[in-house]
Amino acid sequence: MAKRGGFPGGGMPGNMANLMKQAQRMQRQMEEQQKEMEAKEFTAAAGGGAVEVTVSGKREVLKVKLSEEVVDPDDIEMLEDLIVAAANEALRQVDEESGAAMSRLTGGLGGGIPGMF
Repeated sequence: MAKRGGFPGGGMPGNMANLMKQAQRMQRQMEEQQKEMEAKEFTAAAGGGAVEVTVSGKREVLKVKLSEEVVDPDDIEMLEDLIVAAANEALRQVDEESGAAMSRLTGGLGGGIPGMF
């Protein structure tokens, strides 16, 4: 019969403390990783390099660079499409890097458990 408030076998409290330390360490690593991601910049091009968009790891557009030849007042729609394409590609790069970094930190922790990472 287990003692009141205790765990049978007595081994669980040590494991729980170890688990808490691991969780705290992982949280610090995740915070550091987030800061590193926010400092990074991702650039993508469209239209053979005629349009370049740079975004931050915070998913904010930092810069749009247009080649002169792509600025055609008679075809604004094409320019808009190229800007959207370049921005979406740069944001995809942010997501890819962020997901890879999270995977490295968690090492597959929570795999197959709904709601876990």
